[in-house]
Order: sequence, then structure tokens, then C-alpha cells
Amino acid sequence: MAKKKVKSKGKKKEGVAKKKSAKSIIFTTGKRKKAVARASINPGSGKILINNEPLENFKNDVLRLRLQEPFLLTEKNWKTYDFKVKVKGGGILGQVDAARQAIARGLVDLFGNELKQKFLEYDRNLLVYDPRRTEPHKPPRSSQGPRRYKQRSKR
Repeated sequence: MAKKKVKSKGKKKEGVAKKKSAKSIIFTTGKRKKAVARASINPGSGKILINNEPLENFKNDVLRLRLQEPFLLTEKNWKTYDFKVKVKGGGILGQVDAARQAIARGLVDLFGNELKQKFLEYDRNLLVYDPRRTEPHKPPRSSQGPRRYKQRSKR
């Protein structure tokens, strides 16, 4: 078989650098245990929605503060962006941590490596997935736990 040469129809532009345009929408994900959060960050007025609920409507103060940590650590003006996070799976704390990770990753995409270093020093789980899982239960006494054995009499 003979190889065919393909001619390009356009002129080559050498040495022309393209300007980077500002990203209009940023998509990020965060995971914790079985929970998966997908965040979209748009230019806007500083609204934070988690599963279509405003952050202010969170009843548990500890969880609300945990979700606000990435914003509190960010010194730049994040209030010119809207954050919309959808979270599925897992429990309440897993979902909060997944949403927190998705938000932090989005902020790093917006504001760069300086913020990344700050997040890593504060809490590594803001940016890095935590692979720990519960140990599967073993067959002999599977309802009691993974390492539980039958009690033995000493006498």
C-alpha cells in the first residue's frame, strides 16, 4: 500500500500566540466515601446553592461552617461567582466533605496555585481524595464486624 500525502488547505501561522479567554463556567468534582459532588461555577453575584438550597438554610451550624471553610480561606473576591453544587450518595458528613472539596477545587481553578498551597497547608482533604474505606465484614460472624470472633471461655 502506498501512503498518500494530504495537503493542508490553510496557511500555517507561526509565532502567533492565542490569548487565553476567561473561563465562563468551571466544572469540578469532589468525592468522600460514597458521596459525589459536582460543582459548576459561573460569573454571578455570590450565590451558593447546594442541591438547590442556599447555604444559609443549613440547620446544622457545624456543617455550614465546614462548607464555608474554602471561602473563608480565600482572600480574593469569590463573591463575583455563583456556586451550584449537586451532591449524591453517602451520608450527611460525606456529602458535606464532597461538596467542600468540589468548591475548593473550583476556587483553585479560578485563583491559581497560591490558593492551592494555602488549602494544602490547612487541610489536604480540601483538594485530595481520601481513599480510606471501611473494612468488609468477614464470613464467620459477619453481622458483628470484620474482626469479631466468638468469645472463648478461660476456664
